[in-house]
Amino acid sequence: MYSYEEVLDQIENGRRFGNRPGVEITGIMLEQMGQPQNGMPFIHVAGTNGKGSVCAFLTSVFREAGLKVGTFISPHLIDFEERIMVDGRQISREDVTRIGNVLLEQEFGVIPTMFDYCVLMAVLYFKEQNCDLVIMETGLGGRLDSTNALGNPVVSVITRIGYDHMNILGNTIEEIAQEKAGIIKAGVPVVIAPQESEALAVLQRAAAAKGVRARCVQENDLQRAKAVQPGLLGAYQRENAATAMCAAQVAWTRCRIEKEKMKTVIARGIHRAVWPGRMEILSTEPFLMVDGAHNSNGIHALRTSLEELYPEEKFHFVMGVMADKDYEKMIGELLPLAMDFVTVTPESARALQGETLAEDIRKQGVPAHAITKVAEIPELLTPKEKTIALGSLYFIGELKSVYQNRA
Repeated sequence: MYSYEEVLDQIENGRRFGNRPGVEITGIMLEQMGQPQNGMPFIHVAGTNGKGSVCAFLTSVFREAGLKVGTFISPHLIDFEERIMVDGRQISREDVTRIGNVLLEQEFGVIPTMFDYCVLMAVLYFKEQNCDLVIMETGLGGRLDSTNALGNPVVSVITRIGYDHMNILGNTIEEIAQEKAGIIKAGVPVVIAPQESEALAVLQRAAAAKGVRARCVQENDLQRAKAVQPGLLGAYQRENAATAMCAAQVAWTRCRIEKEKMKTVIARGIHRAVWPGRMEILSTEPFLMVDGAHNSNGIHALRTSLEELYPEEKFHFVMGVMADKDYEKMIGELLPLAMDFVTVTPESARALQGETLAEDIRKQGVPAHAITKVAEIPELLTPKEKTIALGSLYFIGELKSVYQNRA
């Protein structure tokens, strides 16, 4: 019998990518566990940017509707338990330990990755909890993702697609979109967030090939989302809110919920949504905002929001990213708003060294220096100027943990 720490060690230190696609490995694991996902209504969310936010909006909406809602997301910011929630409450350490032991004792005949174990743990927990609806976020891509082994969802959702994980998903927007389109299934409605034309064409072709009419988010959807004042800060959240609203409307009837209060409940859920680590203000005096923008699309959205919220202002940026991200484009997006940069090395084998990032920024003519510890950041804040910490969710989680420990 493994302890909680041993369960996490066994799961988290497994291989990150398997020698077989996650959809195959998880499919084998589900079969051996008796297909626990059968009869579990779920909404499947894929995309590059905004997946977590759309999941947060959908969770909030269907909780407002009175449903018991399970939510599966990745990665976590601080605690592993954040990945698996029911009605906004994290799975307990005791349940992680119990279900983890059940899974680790199984001889599946394949070598699961960490993510395969996480998906199975979530499904088993949601089944135990008798969830009315589950929101499942893909880990990577869509077509080969472990979550794609769960069968047909109530509705498929594809958020904005951009350049990310190109070494795995492809080097063009079209190739990446093709992988995300792999969650589209015959007989299942699909909601598509605003996209670049190349990505949209791929998604619409994929939907047509499955005989599905795609519900694409339009300008009037964005205006409706703006009117309800989404609970998540940032101009880009209107797009995520609009996507969630469209998906909720499609799912509403398929979940057999009474229609009378649909618009009111959806609006209230969007307005009350919370999602840590996305344009979240950790301190007002001195000012510190954190945002998990970790690729150029995310950084562009953050920049647009900062320009709208704080016109004409410049900022101190603190940045920590993974080496496989398009960090040069990310730097370019932020330069017009930057007074200077502090860089850090996130706790990850894939992290870009802070000094390497600082050197690249200095080449652009902007002051930058690297620090060795995230715990130093609170001491760097200035009373009259705003500091924005951004990048990898691993880094944002570390920083939030520092502030929790100071409280």
